[in-house]
Amino acid sequence: MAEELSVADATEDDLYQAMDWLLERQPRIEKKLAARHLSEDCLVLYDVSSSYYEGHTCPLAQYVHDRDGKQGLPIIVYGVMTDGEGRPIAVEVYPGNTGDPTTVADQVEKLRDRFQLSRVVLVGDRGMLTQPQIDKMKTRPGLGWITALTSVAIRGLLAAGALQLSLLDETNLAEITSPDYPGERLMVCHNPLLEEERGRKRRELLEATEKALTKVGKQVARRKKKPLKEAEIALKVGKVLGRYKMGKHFLYTIGEGKFQWSRREQTVEEEAKLDGIYVIRTSEPVERLSAADTVRSYKSLAQVERAFRSLKGVDLLIRPIRHRVPTHIFLCLLAYYVEWHLRRVWAPLLFEDEQLAQERRRRDPILPATGSPSAQEKKLTRQTADGFPVHSFATLMAELASRARVTYELKAEESAPSFQQVPEPTPLQAKAYALLALLPVAGN
Repeated sequence: MAEELSVADATEDDLYQAMDWLLERQPRIEKKLAARHLSEDCLVLYDVSSSYYEGHTCPLAQYVHDRDGKQGLPIIVYGVMTDGEGRPIAVEVYPGNTGDPTTVADQVEKLRDRFQLSRVVLVGDRGMLTQPQIDKMKTRPGLGWITALTSVAIRGLLAAGALQLSLLDETNLAEITSPDYPGERLMVCHNPLLEEERGRKRRELLEATEKALTKVGKQVARRKKKPLKEAEIALKVGKVLGRYKMGKHFLYTIGEGKFQWSRREQTVEEEAKLDGIYVIRTSEPVERLSAADTVRSYKSLAQVERAFRSLKGVDLLIRPIRHRVPTHIFLCLLAYYVEWHLRRVWAPLLFEDEQLAQERRRRDPILPATGSPSAQEKKLTRQTADGFPVHSFATLMAELASRARVTYELKAEESAPSFQQVPEPTPLQAKAYALLALLPVAGN
């Protein structure tokens, strides 16, 4: 597969012995991938993640909060750029204390200067494409964006009257504009299942907070002879509110040996109005991108999340990282590039949805996705259309690995001849090989 994709020069054994050699060629390899899969007017997906580092000499490793929850080890940050389908194109490694939005400028420069693209649309989440980053992007003609508003910004639209919730009475998608976002379109989305989930989660957190505050109140009430000091009570209350993040929904009074609290029902009701509602913002005119396609494009960021899952915990296992961090991560990206194509061509043998691309273009962009009839049939019967057992990527790889070249050698003499034999592939292996031959690669 590596040879078929014309990246075999980046996956041979000598690269693992000469990682510096590969790092020098990273710009050239990424430029080749960009020329193959990116073009003018294309969508580019970008997101950032982090992984902990187990060595001692990497200047990029910093002791800051790890997204994976690992304690006691420094982390490094890396941003992955893909095309609109989630196919990896490039990766950049940053110090562990780098903020996500500060990496955007590097990606813009890479797209414009190294890849020589004058017209692209960058898709990033709301924590990535913040207002300061968008303001900078506005100074670069031909650079568009798709991202989402924060909950605070959505409440601002509601307070200003730009967002009328009645728009969503009969539809789950409405387009609006606001003077606060000049030259942009805002797509207001309502997902009833998300509304139910957020409401349930809030109720559980409120109940847990009330239970914990009640416990603190009883502790304060019991201390008659030696009342708890105000600072001690504040510390206990702070831990509760910090744990459940529900402080905005409670009023409380703290004094020497005194603690009273109550729920702020009005703030709970105001927050509940926006349950299940999110707003996508874009610079793209409707002639280029419809409201539904804008939402679909934003949701494509899930493809980058899938790349991170594969890199960090499913197939490629980017950790442990011990040395030559940028090259190590670039190698993992190249491996995922090969895996991405393998999953595509092997979709008939895997639990993958073979009609996913077509389904995405026509299904409701707001409601949760459902598999195509063929995908549901595979999951139900556990068989492919050809009668093979359906595999995960890992089990199919294991099945292919069971076919090995065997060397036979006669023991009668020291110079006895030897010969090698490769068994015939099983029907499943033969099918997998045949599918590999169907892989189309542009630029060959």
